[in-house]
Order: sequence, then structure tokens, then C-alpha cells
Amino acid sequence: MQPIEQVAAVYHRRVGDITITAIGDGHLDGSMAVIQNIEPDEAARMLREAFRPVPRRTAVNTFLIRSGGRTALVDTGCGMAMAASAGKLFRNLAAAGVDPGAVDTVLLTHMHPDHSNGLSSDGQALFPRAELAMHEAEHRFWHDDAAMARADETSRQRNFQACRDQSAPYRDRLRLFSGGEVFPGVTVMPFPGHTPGHSGYLLASGGESLLIWGDIIHLPEIQVPRPEVTMAFDVDPAQAEATRRRVFEMVASEGLAAAGMHMHFPGFLHLARRGSGFALIPEAWATAL
Repeated sequence: MQPIEQVAAVYHRRVGDITITAIGDGHLDGSMAVIQNIEPDEAARMLREAFRPVPRRTAVNTFLIRSGGRTALVDTGCGMAMAASAGKLFRNLAAAGVDPGAVDTVLLTHMHPDHSNGLSSDGQALFPRAELAMHEAEHRFWHDDAAMARADETSRQRNFQACRDQSAPYRDRLRLFSGGEVFPGVTVMPFPGHTPGHSGYLLASGGESLLIWGDIIHLPEIQVPRPEVTMAFDVDPAQAEATRRRVFEMVASEGLAAAGMHMHFPGFLHLARRGSGFALIPEAWATAL
């Protein structure tokens, strides 16, 4: 019999004494119309020349962090409501031997549905022992009634109301922060623009470091060579572009390893300077830890 799907999307990596595990949630196929600040034909050409699907296909990754005897999950994927090609988080957690009840902290990069829809279902927390932790600006924005009233109907339901519904079961174990160490060996780095509280997480241990940069890019084949390209779901596109350029500069100049929610699985990468821009170098798959 011919195989019809891949093996579990699970990949481990060490950062000093910290283990980070990429847990794939699948992918989303979507409209090219959300790609902004570039001509549609040019965006399609860049994807085709990189042998990528047109219309766009976007990977969705989450990252498990085991540090100091504790377990955190960074983002929770799409849940079961967005696409049949996504919502694979819990299947892949099981393949990694991780019960949702073993996760003691859920760290969110931000609260777009492809990052927070896996928090709960039918009003029940899917991580029954975990506290929910995020940047205070993120929680404040999505719970701002005035901001919700200014949004269009789609965003009111898909973003504002969904965020409130997903986080509600965690109201008694919610932790908001603005900076500092938020988990053993993990420091939050505010990266605003995509959303007001969009955050990255810097892992550091034993002289090694790695940056989980969240949604700095959605389409690597386009946004690395063309960082001015923004997405329709950037809350502040100009700030998102400025933040992307700042993070690119930091990652390249410091030689940081990075990981992204929308990089091709398992999502680990480096950036190298190439003339006035940057080249993305996927990290080679390692067979041993």
C-alpha cells in the first residue's frame, strides 16, 4: 500500500540544557490577496521560482520547551476549525510522548487564530494544568471593546471574539508580562507590529541561544529578500516591517539561531548577510542530540 501521509512532525533540538521540540500543526492554503506591498504577479513569480505552491501555502509550527524540570508550549496552532490540513498539534504531541496535561505553561507569541485556536474547545481548556502567559499589550488589545468595534465584522468574530473565547477557560491562571524571564532560561522579546503584543522568546543556556521569532515572516521566499512585503493581517504594517528589519539585523549580526512559526518544518534557520540584504539558511537536520 502506498503511504498517504507523512510520519509525525516532531523534531528535537538542544540549546544548552534546554530541549526545544518543533511540533508541526500542519499548513494553511490561502489567498494571494493578503500579500501586500508587492505586485501580485511578482509575488507569484517569486513563489514559483522557489518551487512553492501558488496560491500561497503557509506552514504552522509550535515549539515545546523543556527547561528546569518544566514544560512550556509556545503557541497552540489552528485548532480544528480552520482547515483539514491543520490542527495536527495534539496528534503530534502524542507522537512525541507528551500529554497535554504535562504542559504547565502555554506561552503565546500573539493571539491570531492560527496560534491560539488550540487553547480550548467548547469552553474547555485543552491544556488542563497550564497557565496561559502572554505580553500584556496582546491581551489588552484583543480585549479592548473600542478596538473591536472599529474592526470589520470578519475580524470581530475571527480575531477579537475568538481570542476572548479561547482564553476564557484560563482566566484564573492567566499571567501577563512586559519583559524579563518568563520561563526558566526563556526571555520575552517584544516584536510589535504584526499585533501590538507580538512577542519572540529567546532561549539561552550553557553559552548557546536560539530565538523563537513568532510571525516575523509568513512567506520566507518573499519576505526575506523583500522585507517591505507585509500581510493584510498585520495590525500595524509599517511597524511590522520595521520590526522585521530590526530582527533580521539582530539575528544576522549576532549569529543567532532562530525558529519561526511559518518556516517550513521544523522551522530552524540562520540569516546571513548578502550584499545589502539577507539570505535565509535552513538549519541542517541533525540525527543526534
